[in-house]
Amino acid sequence: MQAFLGLNRSMGAMLAMVVLVGLGEKMAERFLPLYLLALGAGTQSVGFLNAMDNLLGALYSFPGGILSDRWGAKKALMAFTGLAMAGYAVVILIPAWWAVLAGAVLFISWTAVSLPGIMGLVSTAVARDKRVMGVTLHSLVRRIPMALGPILGGILITRYGTVAGVRVAFSVALALGGLSLFIQWKFIGDRRESGRPSLRLRESWNGFTPGLKSLLASDILIRFAEQIPYAFVVVWIVRERGLTAAQFGFLTAIEMVTALLVYIPVAAMADRYGKKPFVLMTFGFFTAFPLALLFCRSFPAFALAFVLRGLKEFGEPTRKALIMDLAPEGAKASTFGTYYLVRDVIVSGAALSSATLWNIAPAVNFLTAFGFGVAGTVLFAVLGKDVHHRA
Repeated sequence: MQAFLGLNRSMGAMLAMVVLVGLGEKMAERFLPLYLLALGAGTQSVGFLNAMDNLLGALYSFPGGILSDRWGAKKALMAFTGLAMAGYAVVILIPAWWAVLAGAVLFISWTAVSLPGIMGLVSTAVARDKRVMGVTLHSLVRRIPMALGPILGGILITRYGTVAGVRVAFSVALALGGLSLFIQWKFIGDRRESGRPSLRLRESWNGFTPGLKSLLASDILIRFAEQIPYAFVVVWIVRERGLTAAQFGFLTAIEMVTALLVYIPVAAMADRYGKKPFVLMTFGFFTAFPLALLFCRSFPAFALAFVLRGLKEFGEPTRKALIMDLAPEGAKASTFGTYYLVRDVIVSGAALSSATLWNIAPAVNFLTAFGFGVAGTVLFAVLGKDVHHRA
């Protein structure tokens, strides 16, 4: 089983880090809007925090990749964890709304800044024919804190109140970060790829192969299909179709369970038979979801649609592994960071158009998203490249 999953000491330490830091992150960070309001900040601060999260998530990916390639994944991940812990300390020590925003600069985008390093670690820590499995294990394990963190944070707030509860949650996050630092130092190998990454975005972009550029172009169109209806899915289900908030919660659970069930078997097949077919199927599921929503009227119909939404994770780890395969040797983490920077900055524009399309008509929003999905899927089917690593 260990060989099948591609597990080793470095991978195990990375997965432990993802659980520990992620648990602290989700336990505390998810309740920051309530904390800001409880400290007397206005609703504009909540909007600013959300905007900052999206912007930093895009901007941090490139330097995260550069530092991971230059320092090695171990040192970079330890540095990123230390920065997050410093941000937690600011919030704990200074109970003021401006301190939340200052500390958030350090911790709010830990996932974005660390992801290129994690992908770089996978590329060096596991065999080439186990990269999809390695990325899949990361995707699978990081959903543990996503599920448990908000529950634990909610319990602390219920017990101690909003202000004290959030500060206790950040204190726990700080302790978990310290434990994660020890595990990273003790168990992650310090291996790094040969080569020297470029410190300039243009030079990093020039290192993109044609196959990677076609994947990025397709991915951008597919993310348009995801983000245009994203914020309005709950509005469509609860306000337009009359389902309850509790039923929407169950639909989200259906999506998550579906994703968890497909991760491992798809990873095994993708490592064996090639990545492109599974990425193509993933793009197809992204495309079909907004169209399916348009015709749903009842909970059972929406349940089937959310199974479809869960299947969009079908080849997501495979897509990340394909990025690593197509990236130049010695610059995989920085290339991964550049990819996400370009993609997420462009796709952020989709969110700006979503309300305009919705105000015309919900059908216009969903059909526009479907159209972008079709374009992205066809583009990848025609121009997308594959990489095979048979054992």
